[in-house]
Amino acid sequence: MDEYTADAFVNRDEPVPVIAVPRTENSSPDPDSKRSKLKSSIPSSKLKEKLQHGASSRSETGFSLQDRLLTKLLQQIIPSENIEEALDLPPDKRSSKYINRPGFSLPLMTNNFRKFNARRVIQDQIGVVFVFQTRLLRLLSWRTPSHTLSLLAVSTFVCLNPYLLAVLPIASILLFVMVPAYLARHPPPPTISQHPYSINGPPLAPPRTIRPASEMSKDFFRNMRDLQNCMEDFSTIHDAILKLITPPTNFSNEPLSSTVFICLFLLACVLFIGSHLLPWRFFSLVICWSVIALGHPSVQRMVLDSREQHLRPYERNAQTWLDNWVAHDIVLNTPPETREVEVFELQRRKGVLSAEWESWMFSPNPYDPLSSQRILGERPKGTRFFEDVVAPRGWEWGDKKWVLDLGSKEWVEERMVQSVEVEVEGERWVSDLVLEDTDILRRRKQEGKPEHVEGSLERRIGEWRRRRWIRMVKRKVVERGPDAAG
Repeated sequence: MDEYTADAFVNRDEPVPVIAVPRTENSSPDPDSKRSKLKSSIPSSKLKEKLQHGASSRSETGFSLQDRLLTKLLQQIIPSENIEEALDLPPDKRSSKYINRPGFSLPLMTNNFRKFNARRVIQDQIGVVFVFQTRLLRLLSWRTPSHTLSLLAVSTFVCLNPYLLAVLPIASILLFVMVPAYLARHPPPPTISQHPYSINGPPLAPPRTIRPASEMSKDFFRNMRDLQNCMEDFSTIHDAILKLITPPTNFSNEPLSSTVFICLFLLACVLFIGSHLLPWRFFSLVICWSVIALGHPSVQRMVLDSREQHLRPYERNAQTWLDNWVAHDIVLNTPPETREVEVFELQRRKGVLSAEWESWMFSPNPYDPLSSQRILGERPKGTRFFEDVVAPRGWEWGDKKWVLDLGSKEWVEERMVQSVEVEVEGERWVSDLVLEDTDILRRRKQEGKPEHVEGSLERRIGEWRRRRWIRMVKRKVVERGPDAAG
């Protein structure tokens, strides 16, 4: 294995440190819970669909027989039930149905990673990031005090005069890109000398080009090591931020989250009015100096000791005072939202001239003569029995039984239902009205079907009638387990 690759950007210093956040005793990793979370994070039908799509769309890329057998094996193991349709979940816009991109496939992922390494993108781009990260950590940790003081001076100038931000990119290109490139073409003489050498004259060396490190060199594995540590840093920082921000902002504790919301709202109003009066340059200068100073080991020890001596005894008292204030001043004991729902009992006449009605179904629509279902010739939709009527999704029943709506005339007028007869007393049926010829009515009693004879029109009760039942519902409290996804 080669020791290094010339002209390759790589962090040859100590590894990028991994950020460590103290964990509580109850936060020990549980392999069973992690395995269950991993199983429940990806729907099996979607994963199988992506595997099939990835294998079929990339069959021409030259996968080995082992990769194809692995793909087929995963397709057989994953069940084919459509969990999203069974649970009536909203469609996932990241699915391959909506995005014309290859689906998930282990052989395809392996092939893409090999191509990624073959083109050495990881050495040309990520290596620069690792070198920059290492040098930035050296500056902030006061490894070389003169370099950190120089950074502090530059930051002070920028904080006091923000217009210098426009100069920083140009100065960085000049100092860190073009000057080293010029010095590479005009190198110093090979002999050791205390006198400065002249950089005038024709170039003495070829221009420096960034060449990738070979896959079997130590530089390649150094970058892989730093990439591994950076992924751990990202996960640690992500978990620490969520642990700090999520409890007071996700309304798991509604009084606390409401207090935070009110404070942030008042602060936004104050800043909207008087932000131009604040000394932002002074604030940025104090923040910049504090951040750089906290990187010094002596300052860190002093801050930690001061916190243990002066702040730690009062933290519990302050937390107790805040909890008491929130409990007394933030009142959230409001009843759940309630609404009135309706269902229509539909009855159908047994015959054209019969006075008997049969119960047909309970429908959410009145199925009036001018409704879209009647015009299109569709049958009413609903349930056969009263006990099968369920509350809307996300709601539950607020009282024990249905109540007949005695204001039949009111809901007919609100819906502007026409061609109906309304009972204002009794059972409150709203029946269809049909205009019929009196001669036809008379001749229907006879045998046969005689020819049509014009006569006076008469109004009669139609085929359908309905009445309205009402019931109160309230919002249903959703109990979510600790492992439920956010």
